[in-house]
Amino acid sequence: MDHDREAARSSAAATTAPAPVRAVTLDAGDITLSGLLAEPAGAPRALLVALHGGGMRAGYFDGRADPDTSLLALAASRGYAALALDRPGYGASAARLPSGTDLSAQADLLRTALDAHLPDRPCGAGVLLVGHSLGGGIALLTAARWTGGNLLGVDVSGIGGQWAPGARQLAGSGARLSHHMHWGPLALYPPGTFRAADALITPVPADEARAIPDWPRAYEQLAPRVRVPVRFTFAEHERWWRCDTAAVRALLDRLESAPARSERLPDAGHNISLGRTARDYHVRVLAFLEECLTLRQAAAGRPARP
Repeated sequence: MDHDREAARSSAAATTAPAPVRAVTLDAGDITLSGLLAEPAGAPRALLVALHGGGMRAGYFDGRADPDTSLLALAASRGYAALALDRPGYGASAARLPSGTDLSAQADLLRTALDAHLPDRPCGAGVLLVGHSLGGGIALLTAARWTGGNLLGVDVSGIGGQWAPGARQLAGSGARLSHHMHWGPLALYPPGTFRAADALITPVPADEARAIPDWPRAYEQLAPRVRVPVRFTFAEHERWWRCDTAAVRALLDRLESAPARSERLPDAGHNISLGRTARDYHVRVLAFLEECLTLRQAAAGRPARP
């Protein structure tokens, strides 16, 4: 019996072992986007595309301070391909776009890059867009413009529809802002997080910074065009966005054609995916992806996977 239990534990460990994360580049017309990719051993069930927030890099989704904070590795270990991209104006595209670009152009470039990437690599049943902070805004804007039937849903954190008091004035500065706004209590993060984050943090490109304060108005315009399921997550210590009951209700009501909900993550600051509760959040992201797959299978008249 002990041997059987040990064999079962070894089998489970092999199933969930982290997949290697490697650097990749994608062509977006005449712009090259850099990023990180993790793939499962077999054919992926779906593709998760992750977009970082302002002043960060794709490595936000592959936290180095604690392996448990890597969304990319966790997703690949569960049978999904996971691609985190440096948004236009960051990483490999920074030299071509030194001032970045506005949110609309970013969404177009990202879709161009994905259109070039998807035919060469299997994405299973479709694509889940995952975005943090301003990357969540780009994910929603990309979803509003998406054509074709392979978009499964959108999962965003660290973004809302109404600025918290005083946050709008800080948001457009483009500077490296205080830990208080971005991180919340420092005890929420594993040891070594802030040393590792030095490689991720970068100035917000000027054109992007100018667009940030107008996000609530942009959201009002794009939200009715989103037609796939959407999930918002707000950290307990969110400083940028109002996430009281009335503000969240108004946020969800804008999504007239999409099933939408919000969740609250305890013991987390704005940079959820780098914190001690990152794995809890990432597990919920993958659970939401499973829900989206089930909805897609049901719509197609196929039985859900056991």
